[in-house]
This record gives sequence, C-alpha cells and structure tokens, in this order.
Amino acid sequence: EGEVGCCVCFAMGSVVDLGLPPVETYKPAVSGLLKLEEALLFVKKTFEDNLKENVGLTRVSAPLFLNKDSGFNDNLNGVEKPATFHPRDYPDLSLEVPHSLAKWKRWALHYYDVPVGRGIVTDFRGIRADDDIDYTHSLYVDQWDWEKSIGQDSRTVETLKETVTKIYSAVLETERAACKRFGMEPSLPETLHFASTDEMIAQHPDASPKERENMLCEKYGAVFLMGIGGNKADGTLRHDGRAPDYDDWISPRPDGGTGLNGDLLVWHPVLKHAFELSSMGIRVDKDTLLKQLDLCGCPERKEFVWHKMLLEGVIPQSIGGGIGQSRMCQFMLRAAHIGELQYGWYNPKSVEICKEKDIKLLGLGEGF
Repeated sequence: EGEVGCCVCFAMGSVVDLGLPPVETYKPAVSGLLKLEEALLFVKKTFEDNLKENVGLTRVSAPLFLNKDSGFNDNLNGVEKPATFHPRDYPDLSLEVPHSLAKWKRWALHYYDVPVGRGIVTDFRGIRADDDIDYTHSLYVDQWDWEKSIGQDSRTVETLKETVTKIYSAVLETERAACKRFGMEPSLPETLHFASTDEMIAQHPDASPKERENMLCEKYGAVFLMGIGGNKADGTLRHDGRAPDYDDWISPRPDGGTGLNGDLLVWHPVLKHAFELSSMGIRVDKDTLLKQLDLCGCPERKEFVWHKMLLEGVIPQSIGGGIGQSRMCQFMLRAAHIGELQYGWYNPKSVEICKEKDIKLLGLGEGF
C-alpha cells in the first residue's frame, strides 16, 4: 500500500534505465541538511496530526518483523519476496520484514478493541527488496499505515469517498502550512476529483494506465482513481495489481464499475506527472476474500492464521490504506528524487548524474 505504484516511463533513453527524474534544471525548495531535516519533521508531524484529527485515528506501535507462517505480511502484487531472516536460536523459524501492515493493522483493530468509527495509525518502516529503484521508489519504505473499524453496512462507495475526502483535506491543510513556512506556491485544488479505471479504460482504451493517470492529474490536479486490481475481459490487468486479501476490488459500484478501493494521485509541479501519495480501500469481507483468493489462484491462503480469523468473524470490517511519508515529503517539498528525503541505495551512475543536477541525495544515496 501507499508506495505500490507511480512508476513512470519516459522516452529519454538512459534516463529511464537509470531511474532519473525528468528534470533539466532544479533548485531544492529547502537548502541545508539540518534545515531539510527540520522540514521533513514539520511536514510529517503536520500531516499526521491532521490525519488523526480528520479520520479519527490513534497512533499505535508497529512490528518490524512478522512470522512467515502467520499470513500477516502484505503480498503486494503477489510476486515480491520479503526480506527474511532466521533467529540464531530458532533456525527453523522464518521471520519477515513486512512490505506493509495491510493485514496486521486489521488484526490490530481486534487486538486493541477499537470501536466502530475509530481507527489506528502506525509509523511503519519496512524493506521492499524487489521494488523498483528510481526517483519515486526505494528499497526502504516508510508510510502511515492506518485502519478504521466500520460496520458491515458501511462497506460502500459512499464510505470510501467520505474517508478519502477527509484524508485529502489533511493533505490540503499540510500543503498550505508547508508553502507558508517555506515560501512556495500551493498547487492543489480545493476539491478532489473522483474517477474510475473502468471509465478511463472506456474513454482511452489504447492508453497505458500511467498515461490515463497523467491525463487525469494534469487536468484536475488531484484525483482519487477507484477500481485498482483485477483483470479486464482480455485477461490483462485492469490498471495495477493488488493482493487478494486486503482491498475489495470486485464488488460492484453504483457507477457500473467494480472495486471499493483506489489510489490518491496528485500532479507533481516539479516532475510534471501524476504522483501517487496513497492507496486505500474498503477491506475484504468473508465472501470477497474467498472469491479474490480463487481469482488469484491462491485459495490455500485461507489456511493461514490471519485468514482463518477473518473467515471466522474475529477480525472486524474496516477501511484502511498506506500513505507514503517520503512520498508526501517529496510532493510537499517539491523534491525531484525520493532519495533527497530518506537514506537509500541507488544506481551509482544515477547518483553521479544527480550530483551534477544539484539533486543531493541523503548519504549520497550510496548506502552509507
């Protein structure tokens, strides 16, 4: 969640291969490393405070690793391998660094006995060893993983839109505060536009998913694109992949499309393309879990501890998502490369080119 998508391809030869941002001239909005660290803290604290207030969330602790056999890890698109280790004294035990807390935090609603209408948020840190490494992706992931308890009758597109609007309000309030503090011009519209992958495919059948995202974001500035996951009639991905056991991407919506989930996208004023801040959605119930597991060819997952708890009604119905922290800072501080905002490792050739363009990666991006 949060940092799954937003891989943009440009016809720029080696620039694509090296994962470099599509900018020719660049000046950081905040200069000086200590001032940058202060700015990062300001953006993160401002957004988290707004998020908790708007959505009704309480901050809780988060795990750094999970038992592989529990089924609690997020499978993302189903092909990524988690970073795994075996404790010295328990060599037969496999512990995984989570990709996200998509399933764990839904269990946490049960564990913390969170009432309907309230939720939790974590300061999640993880490793995605199989992720792209470019100017918007990193091996290191940091995000606000949040989850809110809802009733069965609230598993609707209205609940989805209402919650997304509250989150967007937190984004908007944070941009205003950041722009005022650091002398930048706001770029976000007052109102979030809602669209769906189904209607965009019908209107632009020959465009790629990322081209459709760019069309929307360039026109509206900020968009929530509903219906992520699942295949088209020809068997190809409708838009982007989603694991079968957290978001509901098959339930019908009143507009004729399917899926009670989506991505929050904005137009990045420096990168000049659609930029994903978050993915989120209404979570699967018993029926949609079983259907989506079958569609993805992995019905055996229902034997995992987490899946049994959901099927037995122990885990509550919920809505949730992930919101990238470094992604949020990359947008709010108008940064060209995510490596300016977090310590990571990047192609040494791209690091050298970034230096020449005054794109200064933390730790030089060389994994010190």
